[in-house]
Amino acid sequence: VQLVESGGGMVQPGGSLRLSCAASGFTFSLYDMSWVRRAPGKGPEWLSAIKTGGGITYYADSVKGRFTISRDNANNTLYLQMNSLKPEDTALYYCARCPLHIATMSECVFGSSGQGTQVTVSS
Repeated sequence: VQLVESGGGMVQPGGSLRLSCAASGFTFSLYDMSWVRRAPGKGPEWLSAIKTGGGITYYADSVKGRFTISRDNANNTLYLQMNSLKPEDTALYYCARCPLHIATMSECVFGSSGQGTQVTVSS
């Protein structure tokens, strides 16, 4: 399993970023996928998940209405569109392949993940 995130950077509050996650080494279209972040000094925070077909999505309350998850199964890529960014969104963002047989989508934090891409929101 290989997951490579990109698209992070520094942005001012209220700005936007689009993260990408290139997947390889497994059949991407057969797995639910997720985005997770880890802020300095904190544990991993599940943000969002998307079912295999892309038609069903889930969001944590902290990002609902601001972030949008999507996927391109033809190109084995996962996306996270982040709008209205806040300083508290500053973190290392990484994608995760959701484990099979989970009770809730937040358990995707326990899946295989990439190295992450840093997002810093600051004026």
